[in-house]
Amino acid sequence: MTTSTTSDVLVIGGGIAGVSLAYRLAADRTVRLIEREPTLAYHTTGRSAALYLESFGNAPIRALTVASKPFLTDPPEGFDRPILTRRGSIDIAGLGRGDAVRALYEDTRVLNESATLITPEQAGDLIPFLRADRVEAAMYDPDAADIDVHALHQGFVRGAKAAGAVIETGFGVVDLSHSGDLWTATDGNGNRRSAPVVVDAAGAWADVIGDLAGATTIGLMPLRRTAFMLPAPTGLDLRDIPTVSDVDETFYVKPETAQLLCSPADETPSEPVDAKPEDLDIAKALEAIGEYTTLDTRRVLTPWAGLRSFVADRTPVIGYDENADGFFWCAGQGGYGIQTCAALSDVAAALVRGDALPDYVTDKGLDAAALSPQRSLP
Repeated sequence: MTTSTTSDVLVIGGGIAGVSLAYRLAADRTVRLIEREPTLAYHTTGRSAALYLESFGNAPIRALTVASKPFLTDPPEGFDRPILTRRGSIDIAGLGRGDAVRALYEDTRVLNESATLITPEQAGDLIPFLRADRVEAAMYDPDAADIDVHALHQGFVRGAKAAGAVIETGFGVVDLSHSGDLWTATDGNGNRRSAPVVVDAAGAWADVIGDLAGATTIGLMPLRRTAFMLPAPTGLDLRDIPTVSDVDETFYVKPETAQLLCSPADETPSEPVDAKPEDLDIAKALEAIGEYTTLDTRRVLTPWAGLRSFVADRTPVIGYDENADGFFWCAGQGGYGIQTCAALSDVAAALVRGDALPDYVTDKGLDAAALSPQRSLP
């Protein structure tokens, strides 16, 4: 038997973008969230090597990251704590590339006063397996932190449900139509979910949903990111070891309990699919890691991959589509969706309601025009 329901807002996508926005909107709207997979956060959110890093991304991303910090540091009732665990992060530049780290520092310190330039020797003291003689310059952010993605995602889920939101898995949208003042999403079994406002938070599939709606697609580019684990050096306590990454984005290494999470920081164009790791990408990461560290790269553990989705200017697309009444974009978060979700969901909820952006976000220099689907994209 098929079913049909109507709510104020229909959110498509159960990753961090969808559940955080459902959490915000459920306070004064009836909200239904639909997810095509049998579990929430199956794709990018569930595969994220999340780090809270204020130097990460362009100016709008950094503003959203800094604005999200109070929520992540002291989450509301209903969230498991802590969400953030201080880790620290070091960006390094190889010989001849010191200016790149110094430029990153100048950009970062505008919003992050804790970031500082350090010597290669100081970087080596903080990261015992770093080859300091291969490093020309380094920037240290002592406030970078690990993010408990599961605790954050589930906190939003619990909060949304407590406020009355309905969350439904296994609902794969095959048709999205608009009639009168209602959007209706239909799945492959003929079930229908309707609302005057539909939010496209479908991650790598956001343009697919936009195309079903007849909206002006945003040129979303899903990019594959590979990750894998390496064993930690025997006897090394990883609890106080910062994450290290190359400013030219050839690799990063992030301590994870008793192992090291590694990546070539690759961005391989992909269709929206269930991403799988490629041996070549892993080999490239191992070569770069071997260049800058003394880690044993002979035994790779647990490889995986996920998709990070960007538009051309690498800034999220948040707002109503100009050619599809009531169709709201919440897409293009790239690899920054976890660390920005607290503020970005508040911004998106304000725009869904037609309200001004929160002061704590605009105070960081962000305005709605920077996120608008109508902005000029390269």
